[in-house]
Amino acid sequence: MRDRHGIRVTAAALAAIAATLSPVTAQTAAARTASAETESTPTVSTPTASARSASASLAEAAPTGTAPASGAPACTPEALEATAYQAAHRPPGTGTGAAIVEFTNVSARACGVRGHPTVAVAGNGSPERNLPLQVTRQGSAAPVRLAPGGRAWVKLTFVPVLGGADGYCASGTAPGMFPSLVVGLPGAGKHQVALVEGEITECDNKVTVTAVSATRPA
Repeated sequence: MRDRHGIRVTAAALAAIAATLSPVTAQTAAARTASAETESTPTVSTPTASARSASASLAEAAPTGTAPASGAPACTPEALEATAYQAAHRPPGTGTGAAIVEFTNVSARACGVRGHPTVAVAGNGSPERNLPLQVTRQGSAAPVRLAPGGRAWVKLTFVPVLGGADGYCASGTAPGMFPSLVVGLPGAGKHQVALVEGEITECDNKVTVTAVSATRPA
């Protein structure tokens, strides 16, 4: 009897303990389920204001192409037409002394030029057979925007030929005489051009050049 009563008491106690533990067990299971769901769900990050600001700054700083600082795309070689004539202000002598090279935008769109030119002397129709001159740059370069029909200029000052008809060079070398020039602009190609009148005569194969400018030099 005592054994059966003890068994009944023990069973009742176990039932009570189970009833007490059931809410805890349920809460633990719910917590584990919620944790598993949290771990399996991907986290979506929302950019902070500082991150958005940094991203915008990088986008603004990114280069947008080859457009020069003038705001217009660089002129292509086909967009420019070059002419050349003797400058009004030039060193004394019987040679060319100095020449102005004029570039006209013959395209239907605005474009930009900038920088100092390269210069070579050449025969007519033979720009690939040219003699590059030693260039000394004068002044600083700034972008020039050319509207359709707009013009820009560079001035080339040569070492002058001295003396009479035959002429001579102060250095003792023989003067050079050429029918044309090959003038290159950074990013805008090379252009062969002859003087409107006469040939190019110079000494020592040297030239001083100005940067391309929207103001016509004298």
